[in-house]
Amino acid sequence: MPSASSPSKPLLVLATLNAAKASELAALLADVPYEIRMLAELSPAGLPEETGDSYRANALLKARAAARQVGAWALADDSGIEVDALAGAPGVRSARFGGPGLDDARRCLLLLWALRDVPPEKRTARFRCVIALVDPAGREHTAEGVVEGVIADAPRGRHGFGYDPLFVYPPLGRTFAELSSEEKARVDHRGRAVRAARRFLTG
Repeated sequence: MPSASSPSKPLLVLATLNAAKASELAALLADVPYEIRMLAELSPAGLPEETGDSYRANALLKARAAARQVGAWALADDSGIEVDALAGAPGVRSARFGGPGLDDARRCLLLLWALRDVPPEKRTARFRCVIALVDPAGREHTAEGVVEGVIADAPRGRHGFGYDPLFVYPPLGRTFAELSSEEKARVDHRGRAVRAARRFLTG
């Protein structure tokens, strides 16, 4: 369902139904020369199931679907937390870790339980994000952002979402949920990926 964009700016639709993620993405893209809208504002069709075996595949699935539905630039991301002591899990299945019935808080508790016997020095992990952009002609672009950290022994902080309360960023000594949105945007995986992808929108 196409929607008219501003006369002076092309439309960029954010292909996510996660309100917290959409808010982060919109803030990171605040100064790009596009009219930024959420997919739910423009199309009732929703997004396809994330059936890809990589972050890139899932991000492209969503961006392609949104670009087709709206007939404009579409941006999607897929991201996850990779814990070394769990051989990189939950990884691409981070949002579905433990099954569809769990919320963020319960997924965090499940991850802590999986690491209950792992000492602090072996609780290394990273957040990884892939941004996919698809333009109205169907051209595709991707960019990646990664940030290294450590899994805390209990949730800390009230900001962010997902696994943020467990992910300690060593240079600051705080979890992502303890950072302000501005602090987090400067160092986190999504901010890094968006900054890498901006060249496709402004170049």
